Amino acid sequence: MSSCCTPDGSCSTAAEAGTATATAVAESTATVYTVSGMTCGHCKTAITTSVSALDGVISVDVDVAGGLVTVTTGGAPDDAAITAAVDDAGYELTGRA
Repeated sequence: MSSCCTPDGSCSTAAEAGTATATAVAESTATVYTVSGMTCGHCKTAITTSVSALDGVISVDVDVAGGLVTVTTGGAPDDAAITAAVDDAGYELTGRA
């Protein structure tokens, strides 16, 4: 009979996956930016697509009504790259909230 467990009785696959997930979450940083010019769902999609393409970005949450964009990165955010990505999408990042 085969098993996913190691000879010492531990399951290496589950332990490694849990450690990797915990490490990724522990090292992530959520930063909130104020962005002007957003008015609709298209704005949300354009900014999400542009900022999500950056290296190190884990997630992007856009609050159109509040004029806020929350960017979660693996480590410290690259403000200049995020500013450029928002600009490329056609909007203006005015600073951190």
